[in-house]
Amino acid sequence: MLPAATYAPGPPAGSFFAGQTINGISFPTPSQPVEGFSSVLSGRTPGEFLAMPDNGFGTKANSRDFLIRAYYIEPDFKTAKGGTGAVTVKDFIQFRDPNGVIGFPIVNAGTTERFLTGGDIDPESMQRAKNGDLWVGDEFGPWVLHFDATGVLLEPPFPVPGSLVQPTVPGSLMSPSNPFLVPPDTATQPNSRGFEAMSSTPGGKHLYPILEGATVVDADTRRRFLFEFSIDDSEFTGRVWQYHTEQPGYLVADMRALDQHRLVVIERDGGRGLTAVFRNVYVVDLRDVGPDGFLEKHKAVDLTAIPDPDLISLPPIHAGDVRLGDPFGVACESIEAIHVIDGERLLLGCDNNLPNTGRNPSFADDNEFIVVKVPILKSLN
Repeated sequence: MLPAATYAPGPPAGSFFAGQTINGISFPTPSQPVEGFSSVLSGRTPGEFLAMPDNGFGTKANSRDFLIRAYYIEPDFKTAKGGTGAVTVKDFIQFRDPNGVIGFPIVNAGTTERFLTGGDIDPESMQRAKNGDLWVGDEFGPWVLHFDATGVLLEPPFPVPGSLVQPTVPGSLMSPSNPFLVPPDTATQPNSRGFEAMSSTPGGKHLYPILEGATVVDADTRRRFLFEFSIDDSEFTGRVWQYHTEQPGYLVADMRALDQHRLVVIERDGGRGLTAVFRNVYVVDLRDVGPDGFLEKHKAVDLTAIPDPDLISLPPIHAGDVRLGDPFGVACESIEAIHVIDGERLLLGCDNNLPNTGRNPSFADDNEFIVVKVPILKSLN
């Protein structure tokens, strides 16, 4: 667990909320908050991970002073055999556009470094290519962004051709936050329903971004489109799959590859604390499409009821913490990061949506990293 009030070097953030104290967090913050992890990758050494926050506080308007970064972290996982449960925050990658390739005005346009902020992009998913480059799924576009290993943007954003979801959708998919959306044109993808999840093949040949929510024009509000993107060709290949959520309001929160064909997918509701009642991890196989044209889903684990026979989740960190003990429940509103450690262990990370509550109704949610043993993954072939 990384406390909500964890800060890294950099200028203050949250001036939009200046003078307010929300769930114990005072704004503006003293420096850059280390919060809101939406993607987790392996790090440089065993036991280290690279964790990426999203745009900061939820919108372009309130996140213009939140710098887009990915932090190297090292958790000392609490287990039945020991461990403190603490998370060490190390150095970070600063995402930036010094060469001016992004194609639209950014908050820090007048600087040499051109650091990207939450007023420019909303990064929600991240993958690493074989050469070390970082590919990021964004919600403001929605689009795919290509950075080098140090965080320098290498190419303009890659938008999704609208024809991939419906022949009558002209141009590319656009959310209301897309900087290229000009009236009288209207958004074709709802705000904050872009590429929350994106996987890649183990060989690094393709990316597989999937929409978090249904498109504006889709009569089937449970449908989520999954696309194939060629890293070598830097373009969408035209291959598309369809995924059905259990309910129209459920969200595809993150996704990772088990092998060349199988993916683990987090599907969740929008609840938090005691109202977080649905968040399942499913396995899908890109070769396994049902007669209805949708990917077949196989439940791997229910994150609202994870067995904790050794009571690793106890004692509570704050008085009033909920969903602890046996079974343990993921209580953050946005369980948005999944990483495959090995053939039967998954690492899950919470986007705590600072300063929202979750684990505790009285305090801003901490950042939790949870390892779950899921032996059934080996048999879901």
